[in-house]
Amino acid sequence: MIDPTALWIAAISGAALLAWIVWPRQGVLAYWKRLRQGAQRVLAEDALKHAYDCEYRKIPCTLQSAAGALSISTDTAARLITGLQEMGLIQAKSGGLELTPDGRTYALRVIRVHRLWERYLADETSVPQTDWHSVAERVEHRLNESAAEALSRRMGNPRFDPHGDPIPTASGEMPRSDGVPLPALAKGEVARIIHVEDEPNVIYAQLAAMGVHPGMQIRLLESTAELVRFELDGELCVLAPLLASNVSVVPLRAEEQKQTSFEKLSSLSPGEEARVRSISWACRGQQRRRLMDLGIVPGTKIRAELKSLTGDPVGYRIRGTTVALRRQQSDLIYVQKEGAETR
Repeated sequence: MIDPTALWIAAISGAALLAWIVWPRQGVLAYWKRLRQGAQRVLAEDALKHAYDCEYRKIPCTLQSAAGALSISTDTAARLITGLQEMGLIQAKSGGLELTPDGRTYALRVIRVHRLWERYLADETSVPQTDWHSVAERVEHRLNESAAEALSRRMGNPRFDPHGDPIPTASGEMPRSDGVPLPALAKGEVARIIHVEDEPNVIYAQLAAMGVHPGMQIRLLESTAELVRFELDGELCVLAPLLASNVSVVPLRAEEQKQTSFEKLSSLSPGEEARVRSISWACRGQQRRRLMDLGIVPGTKIRAELKSLTGDPVGYRIRGTTVALRRQQSDLIYVQKEGAETR
């Protein structure tokens, strides 16, 4: 015989479970529906970004290119593009797909948030640079327009992200880049890096590990089908042509070129003095501001004083104060020893 109390408890439990599943706005089904809608919106926004990227690079945007860029099947991409067409954001043109004016505005808004957030991560946080892009990929779909504008004002309305990509303005204007790929330089030509492509991540990680950043000066020594050899802020580097093509540069006139024979601060022996000439562009965000707050700015006299038993860190005398810097930091500071002539 079935216990009525147990039956009653089972009925109540079943009703509670059913309510938990189907409850409007708070139930499991509502939650999964929101997740699905969110995922669809992310895909739609990524598709608009891809279409704009094709437009910016002057390459065809097709159903197949969208499927590849978004890592989805062609059938899924077809349904996605059809939905965007019905919303008036994408239109079919001979030879491919094209953004409508509304679609372009939407895409630029997402790109603006992404690049602003990358700038924020680079300047205000200690997030590793190889993670900036992936973190911004998630935030770009969640940060609303008013929050993005507040962030932009807080950072002084930056014009470029940390990779050198232009940040669209609030009105939707996008500056064009005048750079050329590094291998296109003539032998011996000096240029400044203005952009380092952050995709695919495996290539960007190699460039980041070498310390290749926008703002650095570069001089091409050799470019062949096998390798590209160059000086990067005075240091000899070698890259495969595929990697070097992900670096964009602008040639410099003779009067724009800077001294490249400065030594690293880490080269000073105890008792040696020098003057700070620059901080490497590989030093960013909080670390760069900390060094500048310590008085490490161009023209400042600095002297190596104390070396630890292991040789790292080393104590340096700066403006009447002794500060300890690790080798990793002192390698990023360029100095000119007292008495040395500027080339």
